[in-house]
Amino acid sequence: MKRLTLVRHAKSDWSVAGQPDWERTLNARGLKDAPEMGRRLRERKLKPDCILTSPAVRALNTATLLAKELGLSADKLQKDERLYHAAPNVILEVIRELGGTARHVLVVAHNPGLTEFSDQIASDRRIDHMPTCAVVTASVDVRQWTDLDWQCGKEVELDY
Repeated sequence: MKRLTLVRHAKSDWSVAGQPDWERTLNARGLKDAPEMGRRLRERKLKPDCILTSPAVRALNTATLLAKELGLSADKLQKDERLYHAAPNVILEVIRELGGTARHVLVVAHNPGLTEFSDQIASDRRIDHMPTCAVVTASVDVRQWTDLDWQCGKEVELDY
């Protein structure tokens, strides 16, 4: 049994006119919410072995704040450009490439793909919408990440 945690990036700052989407940073709420969600994960003893993140600034900022709160070193973050506005099948592919060593993987990405992925991975509940900085956790009954497939997530929880 493995654990999969999915996090939509925290609230981003739209105040800079004309700023490219990729470069948007977190706003004040995002800077508060990301550490809070990290604390909640830590309190539940949900410390991942690695964090896969979109390298877009807001996602990477979220992942970094989560890692700090969880006591993870920077080398536990793996940036993957494919996670930037990824469709569910792309997120699945990125996770499958991990193979079998990590017991708990955390993914930081974007909507709508992350909500759609969460809904498709969950076998016991529907995930209709992940607000910014929402966290979905699930147990997945796979021996290796290469075996991850739709509807294999059990005990799915949504926190935001």
